[in-house]
Amino acid sequence: MNTAQLAIFKAPGAPFEFTERPLPTCGEGEALVAISLATICGSDLHTTDGRRKEPTPCVLGHEAVGRVVAVGPGRDPALLGQRVTWTLADSCGECVPCHAWHLPQKCEHLFKYGHAALDDGTGFNGCYASHILLRHGTTIFPIPDVLPDDAVAPANCALATMVSATESLPEPCRVAVIQGAGILGLYGCALLHAAGLERVIVVDSNPHRLALVQAFGGEPALNSAASLAPAGRVDAVFEVVGTSAVLPEGVRLLRPGGFYAFVGMVHPATPLALTGETVVRRCLTLRGFHNYAPRHLARAVGFLQAHHAAYPWRSLVSDIFPLAQLSAAFELARTQRWPRVAVRP
Repeated sequence: MNTAQLAIFKAPGAPFEFTERPLPTCGEGEALVAISLATICGSDLHTTDGRRKEPTPCVLGHEAVGRVVAVGPGRDPALLGQRVTWTLADSCGECVPCHAWHLPQKCEHLFKYGHAALDDGTGFNGCYASHILLRHGTTIFPIPDVLPDDAVAPANCALATMVSATESLPEPCRVAVIQGAGILGLYGCALLHAAGLERVIVVDSNPHRLALVQAFGGEPALNSAASLAPAGRVDAVFEVVGTSAVLPEGVRLLRPGGFYAFVGMVHPATPLALTGETVVRRCLTLRGFHNYAPRHLARAVGFLQAHHAAYPWRSLVSDIFPLAQLSAAFELARTQRWPRVAVRP
């Protein structure tokens, strides 16, 4: 096979256009991967609905699993034929954010798969395609055979992000509240449950989304956690729902010295109703988390391997759509019936 199929996104509301292109040749440190399975992230939905601006035309999609079919000079030839996933961003490793601040996800030369124009490099920049070309600053992780594609594909975005957000917890940390029961919330629930927390309460306004919470080790709470967690007694709160409207309850729940992680509010319509006095007098820590470093994806894959039988990972992902039905897959994703909808070339 000397050609690849790409699903081109041109504008919100416009249908995907499918095209074939010759397979690219790998340059220094690059790797060509044949996509086995991709999933639809919320950011992809936001882009196609016009709530998020990306350069167009482009190939969307950044959550995927595939097999390495070619490598360029400087990339380990042992990767050939291996089933892999990879960091959603390519970073230089040399700038100040990469080297000094340990935030490669904020690299001065950052490239994000599924968020780049078709004319940036070869154009094989997203996962809604038969192939993707991984750049030299992208960390690639082989996948253990015990993990199916549908368990791994969302790991290189949602799970790795929650690994980052749950990496530093207050001491002690016995009770946590997660605001949002989407895939970020369910991953966070499993991570905290496996870490030994006594209680993980997950709040959402959608009963269907809450139905999965107990299977991932948490306690579901419809609309509010107030009836399950006394004010001022929660060690950590994780916002993964994407609205600042949940902030007042989160702050009320936190104990003195509590930790509040902001993960989902990645858009400007998120003003914070909070006084500095509250933060100071209650010794609160508030921190934002956006994407992750390679070590977090390594831990995510390791977590899935260690707990592959402990949680119902497959319940997070829908039946698989062929790439030719990508528009139908997006329509299903918009219903929020599944935390992730799967697509296969």
